[in-house]
Amino acid sequence: MQPILFISDLHLNADEPETVERFRHFCRNIAPQAQALYILGDFFEYWAGDDDMAEPFNRSVVDELRQLSDQILHIYLLHGNRDFLLGADFATAAGVTLLPDPCLIDLCGRPTIVTHGDTLCTDDVAYQQFRAMVRNPQWQAQFLAQPLPVRKAIAEDLRRKSEASKQEKSAAIMDVNADAVSALFRQFPSAHDMIHGHTHRPACHQLQVDGRECRRWVLQDWYDGLSGGLQCNQFKRYLRPL
Repeated sequence: MQPILFISDLHLNADEPETVERFRHFCRNIAPQAQALYILGDFFEYWAGDDDMAEPFNRSVVDELRQLSDQILHIYLLHGNRDFLLGADFATAAGVTLLPDPCLIDLCGRPTIVTHGDTLCTDDVAYQQFRAMVRNPQWQAQFLAQPLPVRKAIAEDLRRKSEASKQEKSAAIMDVNADAVSALFRQFPSAHDMIHGHTHRPACHQLQVDGRECRRWVLQDWYDGLSGGLQCNQFKRYLRPL
């Protein structure tokens, strides 16, 4: 059976050539054997708007995805906290389908929740306030109305501030909140599994939600030299009957 692949948190940018090369290797040598690929957010380090696709680095990544989309049935993408402005023009050019976050998918016959994961980090109140602001359609319309160089400068500044703020926050605050995880499982009562990224803490966590045996699969980032992901046949191998 062809695998279903999940990746997240590549944070692709021209300043990380090793990660970019791993992504290209993945697209050309691993992903073509899959029946579907799910990209669960933070694909780019930041995205200032679809009109930035002409920039050579962005164009090269879009072209890589387009070539892959011609070889496999489906490529799905959820927005992350860094690339939430990826839009319809990007999706068309790259040959991907944008999914809402969260989303329930059929994974090998099992209803499974997929999400980027940042909405689960409810203990980070400052971030959740920022997220609510930038996901507001009015804020996005005003931001996208500004000239592209201005938007990119703002994005770079936000990127620097985000990295600086991480140094001041505890690890626990930046991880998921158990009540938020349970609430998301309750939102999708048919699901026993959830897959997300964002926290950069790969693991499989087992939990019970109202007597339901559940698992939360966390994808790794791509900074450690590994193409972090989860394959459908691997997913099934680690599951015991419920």
